[in-house]
Formats: sequence, C-alpha cells, structure tokens
Amino acid sequence: MRVQFACESIELATLKDDLSAFAEKYDIRWSLHATIAAMKTVLMVSREGHCLNDLLFRWKSGLLPIDIRAIISNHRDFYQLAASYNIPFHHIPVSAATKAQAEARQFEIIEAEGAELVVLARYMQVLSDDLCRKLAGRAINIHHSFLPSFKGAKPYYQAHDRGVKLIGATAHYVTADLDEGPIIEQDVARASHSDTVEDLTARGRDTESQVLARAVKWHSEHRVLMNGHKTVIFK
Repeated sequence: MRVQFACESIELATLKDDLSAFAEKYDIRWSLHATIAAMKTVLMVSREGHCLNDLLFRWKSGLLPIDIRAIISNHRDFYQLAASYNIPFHHIPVSAATKAQAEARQFEIIEAEGAELVVLARYMQVLSDDLCRKLAGRAINIHHSFLPSFKGAKPYYQAHDRGVKLIGATAHYVTADLDEGPIIEQDVARASHSDTVEDLTARGRDTESQVLARAVKWHSEHRVLMNGHKTVIFK
C-alpha cells in the first residue's frame, strides 16, 4: 500500500514515532518520506551521454524530484557537461587490474554524498557482486534492448540481424545477475526492414532516455515496491 497525504499540524519525527509504535504491534514493514525532500542521487556514465544529458535537463527543469550530488565516469568525456550544471565530476578509470580499487572509490563517493539512488545512465562496466549487494534496491540500470531478448553487447546489431519489427529499452534494478534485476519500466519503438543499424540505434537512444527518466521519477517518488523478482508500480 502507498498513501500520500498532507499533514501540517504534526512534526515528521513525531509522526514517525507514532507509526513505529503502531507498526511494531502488527509486525508491519513501513517507510515514511517527505515529498519536499529531493532524493540524493549519483549518476554513473561511460561514453554515451544521451541518458545523462536527458536526466540533467529534466532535473534542472524541475521535472525530477532528485538532488544530483555527483557524476562518476570511467572516462572524461562529460566533465564539461557536468561543469555546466555545476555538478562534481569524478573520473575513475576502470580496468581488470584496478576494478576492486575503482569500485571502492565509487562506493566511497556514493556514501559520502548520502546517495539514496544510483543511476547507471549507460555506465558500460559490469558491477561486481559485492557492489551490487551494497547498492541493492537503490541502483537503476538502463538496458538498451527489450529484455530478456538480445542481452549483452551490441543488441541493436543483434536486433537488425534478426529483422525485428520492434526495438525497446528496459530500466531495471541492478543485481548480481547481469541484466536480470526486477524490471521497473519498458517501452518499444517500431522498426522497419529499411532501417539501418544507425537508424535503430538513434531511435533506441530516445526510447532509453524516456524509459530511464520514468523509472527514476517513480523510484524517487517512492512509487516502486519490490515484490520478489518483480516490482509493483503505483502510478
């Protein structure tokens, strides 16, 4: 159940104490959030910036109830974009030899910023099982295909090779099982036999941006509840 209400005559701390006493009696799991409190968020990106740019614009335009505290990237491509929004940019290169140290630094930044949400806005590195566990329930990834089809690298090439008539994107929570986390949102776009890989990629980028933005919005408004390996979305 999700309830949103206006309450001007009682302090948040007092309300939490009252709810806690009630919930304990009936063994209820609950959480309480103030709608005026924007969710502290860290964005992660590699070398494709369409989702990053879209989220930054929506945030700056007041369309997303988040507070972007930092951008982390394994490349320096978007440091100027981050600077234009006055957001700290952390360049942390990742290789097989330095992965553990890089992830330790990433998590250090996430914790220092008090991030309640981490968005993998086309961050093209597979997170370790350890980091996935630490970010369980608060890390969202955008996958550039309509899962569970065409997993892994170059999904638009796979889709083009199979002659699909629909391409799509999937926003899901990050888990240790690659691209298998609970799905939050999906969408599709029409494809034609005359489309090139470049056509599909361009159309797919628009879909990815929209799907990720909706997932981020719903999560930051506390509209997503985990239900095993699925999600329940209160729209």
